[in-house]
Amino acid sequence: MATIRDMIPAFELFQPASVEDALALKDQYGKDGWVFAGGLDSMDWFKDRIKRPEAVIDLSGIDALKGVRSTADGIEIGAMTTLTEVANNPEINERFNLLATAAGRVATPQIRNQATLGGNVSQDTRCWYYRGGWPCYRAGGNVCYAATSMSMNREHCVLGASRCVAVNPSDTAPALIALDAKMVIRNRKGERVVDAEDYFISPSIDIMRMTILGPGDLLTAIRLPNDWAGAQYYFEKVSDRQAWDFALVSVASAMKVSGGTIQEARIAVNGVAPYPVRVDAAEAAVRGKPMNEDTAVLAGDVAIRRTQPLRHNDYKVPLMKNLVKRSVRGTSA
Repeated sequence: MATIRDMIPAFELFQPASVEDALALKDQYGKDGWVFAGGLDSMDWFKDRIKRPEAVIDLSGIDALKGVRSTADGIEIGAMTTLTEVANNPEINERFNLLATAAGRVATPQIRNQATLGGNVSQDTRCWYYRGGWPCYRAGGNVCYAATSMSMNREHCVLGASRCVAVNPSDTAPALIALDAKMVIRNRKGERVVDAEDYFISPSIDIMRMTILGPGDLLTAIRLPNDWAGAQYYFEKVSDRQAWDFALVSVASAMKVSGGTIQEARIAVNGVAPYPVRVDAAEAAVRGKPMNEDTAVLAGDVAIRRTQPLRHNDYKVPLMKNLVKRSVRGTSA
């Protein structure tokens, strides 16, 4: 029987017009403040009354956080830029089509019109035990309900578990890692820039966070360096449904190929761990080798060496293997 909730709990809504005002509000309210981007993740939490912030800081009025800008060494995308704009932007499509493809695979057109790039990479995990209000490790409890002998864990981890076995749900995250994107983070003390692969954290570091963002931090932009512009790209997402659904497993790769030989490669997978995984062992295995079927098979074999499936998700191991293989081969055939 479905649980029927009443209306969203009351909160104070703030709509700052500048990053500085938003940061001041974050400092003022601390853990009782909630940053609202596109709202797709936030509204789920509010409707189920699992999250009850005192204040909601809506970033939609901050123009400085929106849009795609050319820079001396690449492209900068405001964190509040919608996924539709990312998917359709001519410059991103011409130079960094991998990200455009990944953004275009998120959910549905209606959701992409509202959802933002910053929100997509910063959203919380979709584990139904956690989202349903169960007192699991990630929620501050002392058990992982998805890891017991009787759990329903078809969508959960085969890699990187540390008490929590929930996976990262972002479609754009592996593409940003493959492109060696840089995440621009602001707080009241200043700005810092981190590699995309370091933006996401393991539950062994902090089981209650998916990213490195601290209480006073705000993701303001994502930068794509020219180093990987125009590389050979591959993105594939496998999900139960072609629309709306989160990935069971996804892969993104960027390769520099010369004379049929792979000079450099960056490969990332998601849906297999609590964070998007850069498959650096597979990258090392294919570097300097011909771009052919044998090399692709090698990459797939190497990628799954540390997997430890749960009761209901062992299918993710061959799925991950084949997606990595196809990403190196460059075709889904």
